[in-house]
Amino acid sequence: MAANPPVVVTGASGLIAKYTIAEFLRRGFAVRGTLRSMDKADEVRRALAKLGCDPEKVSFIVADLSGDGGWDEAVAGSEIVVHTASPFPIAQPNDPEEVIRPAVDGTLRVLRAATRGAVGRVVLTSSTVAIFYPSDVPKGHVYSEADVTDETRRDLTPYIKSKTIAEKAAWDFIESEPGAPALVVINPSFVQGPALDGDLSTSHELYRVMARGVYPAVPRISFPVADVRDVAAAHVKGALTPEAEGNRYLIGEGQMSLYGLGRIVARELPDLASKVPKFELPDFAVRALATVDKRMRTVLPELGEQKAYSNENAKKGLGLDLRPADEAATAAIRSLRELKLI
Repeated sequence: MAANPPVVVTGASGLIAKYTIAEFLRRGFAVRGTLRSMDKADEVRRALAKLGCDPEKVSFIVADLSGDGGWDEAVAGSEIVVHTASPFPIAQPNDPEEVIRPAVDGTLRVLRAATRGAVGRVVLTSSTVAIFYPSDVPKGHVYSEADVTDETRRDLTPYIKSKTIAEKAAWDFIESEPGAPALVVINPSFVQGPALDGDLSTSHELYRVMARGVYPAVPRISFPVADVRDVAAAHVKGALTPEAEGNRYLIGEGQMSLYGLGRIVARELPDLASKVPKFELPDFAVRALATVDKRMRTVLPELGEQKAYSNENAKKGLGLDLRPADEAATAAIRSLRELKLI
């Protein structure tokens, strides 16, 4: 093992990955990031410089979730691998396997390479969607890391299934594979916080849709919110905290509705007030629209839901002080205006 082994972060061009890399750099680690193409390397370096970090402390290697090439080289000599890479479409595909297969196969590729490379710990970016959809929970149930989504439910989107099946596959691999690394899973909710460049996450892309006035009304749904800066901190603490081994951490603080996000846009950017949604759609109307608008299908499992949840494990186990939902959403909106994207 190298004297100062680099931390490996997969999917280095993603929003969570960029902030996570910056967190490791601030702690004195060198980082090796994986990319599907070196075309994204300069974009990541610029984002790190914007975050006040030295981009020269990061190296890059090409490794794609869809193939085996590059993964052994990517993890060689490392003790920690943070696997953030996973597809998150804004519109659901006609074939669910387009999302599920890359998420599952990619996760297993990384874990197999980490096992061959004698990596000590893998931190996996999952999602609260792998928690929030078990079957037959009582009314008023408070969700926590003890809950696991039932991927056989017929009402789930391909994305929800992909995150759930990929996380389950990771836990099964760790339990059954000799010499497998320790596993820590981070389950962020709807990720907000400052964007860094024009390569927007799906959650940030939502504001561009609102700013164009595409939806005068929105579904009546609410969801927990996490600030990307807190999500990054969770990944780093999950990697470095000995007691985190074998645990999941739900990251979220407060709730926000789609309509509420639109109200924050109007508050922060009055010139867009006429564009944002003016009211909430009845549930039956959303179901009808989802038959012709794939983006609407993404929210169908949320209709009529208000999920109470506990983030105590993240706060106590990782020592996180989470930013509230309004602060995270406000930071996202302001950053998009500063980038001249809305």
